[in-house]
Amino acid sequence: MLDSKVGIYIAGDSTVQNCASSYRPQEGWGKMLPRYFKDYVHVHNYALGGRSTKSFIDEGLLDQILNRIEAGDTLLVQFGHNDEKLNGVYADPFGTYQSYLKRYIDGARQKCATPVLLSPVNRRRFNEFSQFYPTHGAYPQAVKEICEEFDVPFIDLTALSEDYYKMLGEQESKRLFLYLKPGESENYPDGSQDDTHFNDDGAYEIAGLVVKGMKEIGLPLARHLK
Repeated sequence: MLDSKVGIYIAGDSTVQNCASSYRPQEGWGKMLPRYFKDYVHVHNYALGGRSTKSFIDEGLLDQILNRIEAGDTLLVQFGHNDEKLNGVYADPFGTYQSYLKRYIDGARQKCATPVLLSPVNRRRFNEFSQFYPTHGAYPQAVKEICEEFDVPFIDLTALSEDYYKMLGEQESKRLFLYLKPGESENYPDGSQDDTHFNDDGAYEIAGLVVKGMKEIGLPLARHLK
């Protein structure tokens, strides 16, 4: 594969998306990922807020990726935040969630591209004793198991983000997220205390965790990092 042909495609939700101006200063880690790669690597981020493994397919977004992705490219897939919601897009972790993930795997492989699944990045949650607790239940394990079953590269972003939040601590970890005082942003006139979505700094640092995960599993894509 020529260096000029290195392509990364991303499927995901609001924690990954390139945020429109009306969302700013919210940002997703997919927007920041190119900063870690050499200039000839092209990142195509199809992630959108509110999407689940199912709705991303139903809306034709996976098809859009598969119509463009080429042999040797990489497809990064991170879902879970919306699959776990009980509002019509719910997917059972070890049932429909895995079956939908399999469609991303199969689609990429049919195009001779490499699928890489990521467990969902953690929300920021600390209990009354300032102890962090995970926020995605069985979904991370479900991703891990389907990767093992079908020999797919797996980045445990749930674990990587948990460790990072714990290292930063309850208060310091707020700087990654969309915390705003009233009047600080015209898009959020009443302020924001959002423990799910990132600001620019947080998105950049989470993208760094994704890169760390790539290195840890020996993903060939990592050779194109700066």
